[in-house]
Amino acid sequence: MSQALSSRGHTVHIVTYPIGQDIPVEGVTIHRTRAAFGKKKVAVGPTWYKPYLDILLVVKLCKVIRQEKIDIIHAHNYEGALAGFIAKIITGKPMLYNAVNTMADELPSYNFIRPKALAVILARFLDTIVPKMGDYITVVSEELHQFMLEKKISPDMLAIVPAGVNPGMFEGKDPDMMRRRYRIGERPLIIYTGTLDRFQRIDLLLKAMRVVLDSVRNAVLLIVGNIISSADLNQHKQLAGEIGIAENVIFTDEGRLEDIPFFLASADIAVIPRPSCPGFPVKLLNYMAAEKAIVTFEGSAKGLTHMKNALIVKNEDWQGFGQSVVCLLQDRGLMQSLGREARRTVSDAFDWRILAGKIEDIYRKILKEKGIYDNET
Repeated sequence: MSQALSSRGHTVHIVTYPIGQDIPVEGVTIHRTRAAFGKKKVAVGPTWYKPYLDILLVVKLCKVIRQEKIDIIHAHNYEGALAGFIAKIITGKPMLYNAVNTMADELPSYNFIRPKALAVILARFLDTIVPKMGDYITVVSEELHQFMLEKKISPDMLAIVPAGVNPGMFEGKDPDMMRRRYRIGERPLIIYTGTLDRFQRIDLLLKAMRVVLDSVRNAVLLIVGNIISSADLNQHKQLAGEIGIAENVIFTDEGRLEDIPFFLASADIAVIPRPSCPGFPVKLLNYMAAEKAIVTFEGSAKGLTHMKNALIVKNEDWQGFGQSVVCLLQDRGLMQSLGREARRTVSDAFDWRILAGKIEDIYRKILKEKGIYDNET
């Protein structure tokens, strides 16, 4: 998104946490806070040191706003909104809040806040107050749009702008590179990319793989985690061993973003085992851009149509999920057709070069309402 906005003539500065992959983003300046307590990575979800990082984020954000004469704060997700709101109060700059999920869906699943009932209460509180912090809100799905209306957010403050992708990232990648690296050879390959947190329901994927192996014994499941906790990883490995599929499942080290196109190029089928997803799974867009045949549960099937650009399975029906994977492995014509349609869909509706124009219009609307926007600039 930032690169697409920059290409349209905007000056874009990203203020973020101290640790991440230093991927070059053309035309964009990235500002990172300093590290906290010697931590070498930032975990997904709540941690004891996150509040300190968020304070540093606010300080850095206010500094960048003043030094770079920023016109508008574009806050991504909950941490971004909370930090952005404080900076909004301090600097007087308007804020666009980009909502990509709900806390009620995720926060209790991390098992960090105890008892769990307290996590549920906090999640509901955040879901109620955070959306009200923005001068305008973009949501990535119809589901989140309805959620915001239920939270009494005015429809005039809301717009659906789905997550986007740069399709060019996935073109011309070597399909054998990762097969060689992990010694997979010509075996049928199913891939999952993303976090291994509980709400992703990797357990359902592993159970589905048991069904796959009953029919296609040499199939391989490659799980590419981008942020991996040892507790989650060990739990998934234990389940794979218990159901007798450990030899057919490969867990990679933490994958770099620039490697994802090569991982996907190597795969026959890409999967999303998450049954409940109020937002828009970014991994889904990557799968579509990579022209992969996709199997997913209904809850994550944003922008998809069954048998047109994906196979969509009833939520939590892991047997049906596994059978759908088998169906594709046994019908390469259908596999290729679904992949082509998925690529066409993402190019038509989810290309950042198109979506950036919608965001630009929202910026103008916010600034005009604040008396800042000049039609000639």
